[in-house]
This record gives sequence, structure tokens and C-alpha cells, in this order.
Amino acid sequence: MQASSDCASKLRVLADPTRLRVVEALMEQPRCVHELMSLLEVEQSLLSHHLRVLREAGLVNGVRKGRAVLYGLAPEAEVDAAAIDLGCCRLSFDPAGSRRTSTSGRARRSRKTALGDAAAERRR
Repeated sequence: MQASSDCASKLRVLADPTRLRVVEALMEQPRCVHELMSLLEVEQSLLSHHLRVLREAGLVNGVRKGRAVLYGLAPEAEVDAAAIDLGCCRLSFDPAGSRRTSTSGRARRSRKTALGDAAAERRR
């Protein structure tokens, strides 16, 4: 019963699109926060939150390298070309699906910027 609870917990963490994109990026190679921010186009505070959640779930670990922290997948998460073995199931990534996620993220930021501009205009 514990194994299925652990699996459900990991899958719940990975249900967030941003955290899923972080894991996908870390499958390629370990990265520092600034690399991930640039690659995923997310703010540092939001990325730090998602990295904390992934660390607490045992999916990601961080190693201090001078002033930076290098994040990578936890050793328990076995990775091959385009899939990660969570122990309870394998999660594979479709490259076409990744592009859609990235595009929808940009569209969401564009809408957010447009809404922020409209709110600023109303305050004037």
C-alpha cells in the first residue's frame, strides 16, 4: 500500500506543468537556477518554489557549486533517452508535447502581461 501512496504522491507533484518541464530539462543534464529560468522562462521565485516541491518529493536534488546550486534528478529516478522511471511507473516525454507546453506558457505570460497593462491603464 505504501508503494502506491508514494507513486500517487510523485504523480501529484508532476501534475504541475512547470514542475514537469523542470524535470524534463533536468533529464538532459544538471542545471543551475539561472539556466532553468532562461530555458523555462519563469521567474526565480516561482522556480525556487517548484524546485523545493520537487526536492521534498525526492525527485530532484541540489549540489552547491560555489555560490550557485546545481540541480539534477535524484539518483533514485532512473532516466533513459526520453523517459524517467519513478519506481512505480515510467513517464515518457513527447517532444511535440513539450513544444506545446512551452508555447502555452508563453501565451499565458502574454495574456498576463496584457492584463497587467490593462490594469495599469485603468489606474491612470
